[in-house]
Amino acid sequence: MKLIALFESMTGAKIKDCIANEKLIFIVEENEMGKAIGRHGANIKRIENALKKKVKLVEFSSDALQFVRNLVYPAEVNDIKQEGGTITIYGKDTAIRAMLIGRERQNIGLVCNIAKRYFDIKEIKVA
Repeated sequence: MKLIALFESMTGAKIKDCIANEKLIFIVEENEMGKAIGRHGANIKRIENALKKKVKLVEFSSDALQFVRNLVYPAEVNDIKQEGGTITIYGKDTAIRAMLIGRERQNIGLVCNIAKRYFDIKEIKVA
């Protein structure tokens, strides 16, 4: 809660959630991304310097597929499809797929855990 309050007071953008692990991931409300980033990324730099941690911003979307696309950005994905409770991400090439999955499936696990907070999803696969 402290991190969310700090971020909102420094940027003026509304934050939906904050996930803290090796870096801070802030889920920004829809259409608030420009405010959160600031001119030339000034707000992100100020917050990273204040907290001494890397910060990643993700824009929330009420559409599960768009939210997952926002979570994996800047990875280049060809398509994202949903069948039942499973979302499948189609990576551009093997290097992108490997980056999406991560060592010991940690990247795809993090994406899946964040997406499960807001949507009824069973699993996320990379193909």
